[in-house]
Amino acid sequence: MNSIVLMAEVLTDPELRRTPDNQSSIASFLVQFAGGRAEEAPYRIKVVGWNNLADEIMEKYHKGDQVVVEGRLRLDTVDRGTYKEKRTELVAQRVHSFGSGSTASIAATPTATPARSPRANPSTAPSAAVPTSSYVPVASPVTDAPDYDDIPF
Repeated sequence: MNSIVLMAEVLTDPELRRTPDNQSSIASFLVQFAGGRAEEAPYRIKVVGWNNLADEIMEKYHKGDQVVVEGRLRLDTVDRGTYKEKRTELVAQRVHSFGSGSTASIAATPTATPARSPRANPSTAPSAAVPTSSYVPVASPVTDAPDYDDIPF
């Protein structure tokens, strides 16, 4: 089973592309999430949404937003001539707003979801409306918890 639920911060504004035949839209953006241990740097992964989900991602999510992404992991190997590069991305099936008091969520299939108002123009919005800290770790590891990484199965 290839299923993942990830709570993360949007690091880049989504980019919209179209397939060569102009039949499908594709939105992609980079997210950041806390590592497994306190001393680890945050991890980053590319998130990709297709068709209706891609259009909704473009409308509703921007750099700095906290999101929960449901989907599946995809690993591609790109031949660079002298070496092969592996790329991992999360293919989104649903994206939900997290934090900031918003309850909007979007899914890969058309559903009735609460609408989120478009982003206000930053030059006219009060500065208190946009949070200044961009990354908030989801949870801190428990210090006396057993380390399950060493179990041989």
